[in-house]
Amino acid sequence: MKALALLLLLPALALAQPKVELEVLASGLEHPWALAFLPDGRQLVSERPGRLRIIDKGKVGPPIQGLPKVAAVGQGGLLDIALHGGWLYFSYAEPGPRGANGTAVARAHLRGGRLTDREVIFRQIPKVRSSAHFGSRLAFAPDGRLFITLGERYSRRNEAQNLANSLGKVVRLEPDGSVPADNPFAGHKGVRPEIWSFGHRNVQGAAINPWTGQLWTHEHGPQGGDELNIDLPGRNYGWPIITYGEEYGGGKIGEGSVKAGMEQPIYHWTPSIAPSGMAFYTGDAFPAWKGSLFIGSLKFGYLVRLALEGDQVLAEERLFGKEIGQRVRDVRQGPDGLLYLLTDEDDGRLLRLRPATTAGGRPSPAPAGSGDRAGSGR
Repeated sequence: MKALALLLLLPALALAQPKVELEVLASGLEHPWALAFLPDGRQLVSERPGRLRIIDKGKVGPPIQGLPKVAAVGQGGLLDIALHGGWLYFSYAEPGPRGANGTAVARAHLRGGRLTDREVIFRQIPKVRSSAHFGSRLAFAPDGRLFITLGERYSRRNEAQNLANSLGKVVRLEPDGSVPADNPFAGHKGVRPEIWSFGHRNVQGAAINPWTGQLWTHEHGPQGGDELNIDLPGRNYGWPIITYGEEYGGGKIGEGSVKAGMEQPIYHWTPSIAPSGMAFYTGDAFPAWKGSLFIGSLKFGYLVRLALEGDQVLAEERLFGKEIGQRVRDVRQGPDGLLYLLTDEDDGRLLRLRPATTAGGRPSPAPAGSGDRAGSGR
């Protein structure tokens, strides 16, 4: 394993902070988007151009065969991945007729470097000619139901309020793609029965709170107004009627930031940090961080730690911005109780945070990041 240890002595806060090494486990990944852990501990990584690779002790393997064609345009391509019940689930931008595309989710078995038994279990409706705002994160609830987060495709933002389609929605499915009978809109005439919540812009973070079992999401605002939400059934999260952001270049969007019948975020960022990836930390490697929520920043290339008390955010800490030096796309807790990050670059990296094993040292230089404009959703 080629590993570069970066010793970081974090400043003292109210609680003693851990001494952490930031380790480069692998590099040479082309715009990696999502990370999952195989049962044997190896890492599975998606690359946005349309490849899956296994990383074994720092060695990046060849592309896995059997993926469908993806629309690798703009923000589209191969996106999130999740393992559940012996299946590999993955989301991707699926090509459609006349240049249209849309987020789809498929599942397959991974056998010997190839996907088999592949089947599409969900397609966003309608497909749109756009290269932006695909979402999409996958999160399995404790009851085995699958949440899929979906963007409103940027040019169709008003459709986030339209319950007859799946633009700007979070949907909830059974693992085989069927609709649970207890979904909030199941049986409602003229409403997509898979919808769990609506009024979303571009959700690129989703995680199940391990202490409550509830779905938490975060989404890109426009110019300002990135949101962290507890995603509840049947609720309207307001986009584009209410937002804490504004048009790119300035200008009001909608009716303000508050309206009756629309949910407020539990936390928001203005200016935008362009959040992506999210993980609750439950491990024992960093006792001072246990119970925290970690989120990556695409714009600034740092790791955000939110200190929580129940459903409240008590404080925010921004970590490793100079040391990472690249756009942080995904954040996961590994089976070893450590934190793993993916950086979204032409030469993307798999990073790991672990307790420091050395008594001193200096951080090694990292390649300069290519920051994206606030709230771009890339």
